[in-house]
Amino acid sequence: MGLASILLERGARSLLTTAKDVLDADKALQTTMGALIDARRREHEKNPRPKWRHGDTFEMLLAGYVGTRNTGADVRTEEMVKQFRHLLGDEHASLSILTIDPEWTRGYFKTLKQLHVPQLFPTFLYDQVKRFDGVVACEGSMFKSKFASALTTMMVGALGLARAEDNLAIGYGGEAGAMDASLETMIETYVKGSLIITRNPESSSVLSRLGIDSRVGTDTAWTFGNEAVDAPNGLSEKLLRRAGWDGQKQVVVVCPIHPFWWPVKPDPWKALVHQVSGAHAKSHFRSIYFHHDAPEVEKRFVAYLQKLSGAMIDIARSRDVFPIIVGMEALDRGACERLAEMVETKTHQKWPVFSSAEHDMFEMVSLLRRASLVVSSRYHALVCSMPASVPSIGVTMDERIRNLMKDRGTPELSFEVDEAGLDTKVRDAALKLLDDREAGADPIERSVARNLHSMGRMGAMFVNHVRAAHPRYPFRDGFGDESNPLIHLPALPALQTRILERFGDAT
Repeated sequence: MGLASILLERGARSLLTTAKDVLDADKALQTTMGALIDARRREHEKNPRPKWRHGDTFEMLLAGYVGTRNTGADVRTEEMVKQFRHLLGDEHASLSILTIDPEWTRGYFKTLKQLHVPQLFPTFLYDQVKRFDGVVACEGSMFKSKFASALTTMMVGALGLARAEDNLAIGYGGEAGAMDASLETMIETYVKGSLIITRNPESSSVLSRLGIDSRVGTDTAWTFGNEAVDAPNGLSEKLLRRAGWDGQKQVVVVCPIHPFWWPVKPDPWKALVHQVSGAHAKSHFRSIYFHHDAPEVEKRFVAYLQKLSGAMIDIARSRDVFPIIVGMEALDRGACERLAEMVETKTHQKWPVFSSAEHDMFEMVSLLRRASLVVSSRYHALVCSMPASVPSIGVTMDERIRNLMKDRGTPELSFEVDEAGLDTKVRDAALKLLDDREAGADPIERSVARNLHSMGRMGAMFVNHVRAAHPRYPFRDGFGDESNPLIHLPALPALQTRILERFGDAT
């Protein structure tokens, strides 16, 4: 940082030191959001808005983290949309969705109106949520501080504003984990009365501690796929051959992330300096948000990449495979490129890099499903590969992958990003899986079958929640019966259909 930047930053901070001591930027955002929810509740008590009536179009808003080319967020939301359209019927309901960048969601979420949500969202939500009969929070990391407290603030804000007018508020297939105390207070205050369906029992336990009732469901990515994604000669064939694949070698996928630069926090002072001088460019996320950039972050990141690259190089040397590096979110590009550089330095070989910044969710999932092995620090890379029975290993920074592997019955295939001997452990586990793929297929397919049933039961819960508020909603006969979960799923792709035919009772 240059002298001018240092002086500017010191000047800005000295002028605003008192405000900074009083107001943490995350807490300020939460306070603002809470005040707007309270204001909406007072408005509703004085002048309640008309409720949905039979014959009207049911208007529903989906609030999540789409528009960043996060493949997992896009896939789970795409499948949520399909399920809701299946349950509500296009002739009776109109769905809208929040997007951070409409250019990166162009062509996604067919029939939905996309609303561009600004980075500073409280007043936007205040103005928009009142137009809808119900809100669904769709973010997977719904109630957590690990990535960004602001994201949870947005989920709580959308749910709270809906509840303030006694409208439907639903959290669908999300995770709850460690949170700042101020976020916990916000959830305790504004989420009660919502239907919260978590994606695992561990998340429901976290919410129970906060006094929030929830039901256990699953993630919503399990139904994703189509012929182009899943066919051997589909999207993956073209992408891989263009990258040098010979059509014969086993494809091995590694999905790195930057595990140590979270959480993202708003910092107006850094933002001011960055805008004027360009300082803090490496840690800048977007708008006034910045990644964690303490001195030890880079050291830990390099150690993680060295261990991961070492494991993958050993695998490539031990087996005749075609390794590729996959960035499941556009944000992962830096981790992918640095991993590729390490590999090239050690082996003088260039491994292909596929980033969601250049490839849509259909292409990304097609690559995962063509693989013979996936090693991933991204939760949804594992989930999206499982319908194709692809063996996989998780290298995790938090509880999401641990919970998934526990559910799958393979907790021994989950490792920590900073675990001692990570390289050796990943290598040894990977070689076993490559040598006996069939041995690992049964627990994967049973898990897919269980989760498809669970997603169907979630659909029944959704129907019953809407029906309780609007008894005259024209649902199809049979909808709402949790004992018949599969009727609540949209038409399934061939891979999932085959698994249900084999393990249909594995619930």
